[in-house]
Amino acid sequence: MEILTDVGGWFGNPANWSGVNGIPNRLFEHVWLSALCVGIAVGLAVPTGLVIGHTGRGAFLTVSIANLGRSIPSYALLLIFFTIVNRVGFAPAIPALVLLAIPPILTNTYVALREVDRDTVEAGRAMGMRELQLLRRVELPIAIPAIVTGVRIAAVQVIATATLAALVGGGALGRYIVDGFALQRTDQLVGGALLVALLALLTERLFTWLERRLVSPGLRGGASLEAAILNMPQPHTRPG
Repeated sequence: MEILTDVGGWFGNPANWSGVNGIPNRLFEHVWLSALCVGIAVGLAVPTGLVIGHTGRGAFLTVSIANLGRSIPSYALLLIFFTIVNRVGFAPAIPALVLLAIPPILTNTYVALREVDRDTVEAGRAMGMRELQLLRRVELPIAIPAIVTGVRIAAVQVIATATLAALVGGGALGRYIVDGFALQRTDQLVGGALLVALLALLTERLFTWLERRLVSPGLRGGASLEAAILNMPQPHTRPG
């Protein structure tokens, strides 16, 4: 119970809520770093996953390369990029966190498109839809919840792992954990860990809500994929 009292005292200390090392600033740094890395990963992984998911080409090679980010520990990646960029701060952490975020986003995007019923896709082609129209109006509306799931998994992983940025001179919430351990300040260490956990939990809930909101209205309530296709406007054709 003593540790809980100490942690409560740390949160209640006004000095911990102002300045560069204050909780609001460290929280902002953590959110900024995580959002930047996940955003870059989305920009790289989602278009790639859409292409290989729609065409089925290059899937094994692309996914295998992306999954290398899972096999290499984030701490090792951080040290590698720290050696490459030869500077302290967030710079070494950004590429390491991007590589951590890419695999779940890419894999979910690819799998989501490949699991769309092929008969439904062919029905769209029979109606005269072009490939881009099929992707945008048929496959993507069905795949979006699974794609967001991949982003959710990546975001939670990045938020938890972004604490490592403090090891190479970065800020964010990891600063409390690293400094708390070095100074043997258990209250600060536990307080920082709680903030990271709460941020990860909030992110998890936010993306879960977003997944439900992004389900295509035409597919809610158990509507079939075929019904969604048939309800789409047909392309105009000239008579005779």
